Amino acid sequence: MAYDFYMPARVIGGENVVVKQSAMLKKFGSSCLIVTGGTGAKKSGALDDVVTALNEQSIKYEIYDKIGENPLVAACHEAGVLARKCEADFLIGIGGGSALDAVKAVAVFAANPEIEPEEVYAMNFKNEPLPTVGIGTTSGTGSEISAVSVLTDTKGVKRSIKGDFGYFNLVLADWRYNRSCPMSVTVSTALDAFMHAAEGWLGPKCNEPAAAFAAEALPKIYKWLRYFYQTNNLPDDKGREELYHASLSAGFTLNYCGTLFPHPVGYILTEHYGIPHGRACAAFFDLLIERAEEFAPERARSLVALLGDDKDGIIKIIKTLADCGGIEISEEKAAEHIKRWKSMPKNFECTPGGYTPELAAKALVNLSK
Repeated sequence: MAYDFYMPARVIGGENVVVKQSAMLKKFGSSCLIVTGGTGAKKSGALDDVVTALNEQSIKYEIYDKIGENPLVAACHEAGVLARKCEADFLIGIGGGSALDAVKAVAVFAANPEIEPEEVYAMNFKNEPLPTVGIGTTSGTGSEISAVSVLTDTKGVKRSIKGDFGYFNLVLADWRYNRSCPMSVTVSTALDAFMHAAEGWLGPKCNEPAAAFAAEALPKIYKWLRYFYQTNNLPDDKGREELYHASLSAGFTLNYCGTLFPHPVGYILTEHYGIPHGRACAAFFDLLIERAEEFAPERARSLVALLGDDKDGIIKIIKTLADCGGIEISEEKAAEHIKRWKSMPKNFECTPGGYTPELAAKALVNLSK
């Protein structure tokens, strides 16, 4: 069995880990820029802990808090300019996938002043990006341990960049920051983590190490998705902790296996209809499992068995939580995206049986049926 597994991010987890490990921050320098959104880092308590840790180590800091959902590459560039202005030695990203993805790009812009916003996608920069520290506040993206950064370009299109620079130099993982997530965010991020692990499980790159991470994540995440479906209640602390660590395991699978067709097709729902990323991807789970049943039946059966439920029940729970009702997409509107998908074939090629832009357009049209 041949495989190449490279995930160099150092992850230290535990309650109050940010303050307990404050001395590690000093190793990166004496000045930093904190990159985050407007409210999440504050509500979760993560920002207060980071400020306490920095003050303990006499590290100067500035805060850039303009990262929104589906981070704009222009905002990342602006933060990079600020990082140079305040002579930051390193960056700390605090938040969900948006802030964590964004800080990876900020690190590139901060070290390479000649790069304009759109040029980051070319992945052609001279200087090593600034060191980064990641602190997650949601249980979904797995961005803490993946090399991927998904950014929205100046045309409003979500596009990803990936490279060794995308790994955090240090991740401080404290599940308690997830307590502040409302129901909508908790469900959507759980669906995101579920799809990362499920798409990896059903894809052609799922070797034994990747499968081990997925097998760790999937039953735990699905247990809580079923709980949300049945009760419409938030998880208790045990659930919060379980979901957070499961999302990291799903992130390991994502980082190695990549994604299948639900991700690029889901981007359309996010960009044009405002559906949060996790729900947008999960909206196509039924099509994915049915395709896997036809072209990778053993993998499909093993996924259903791993979740401990019947296929129809699983589909009903995932589709209900994805909640894309009310969206109507005409054939003409769906066809407009076919050209775009022709430039991102890997997700389609890795889907069981292969996938085509035409099938993706049909999936959008049938979404409301």
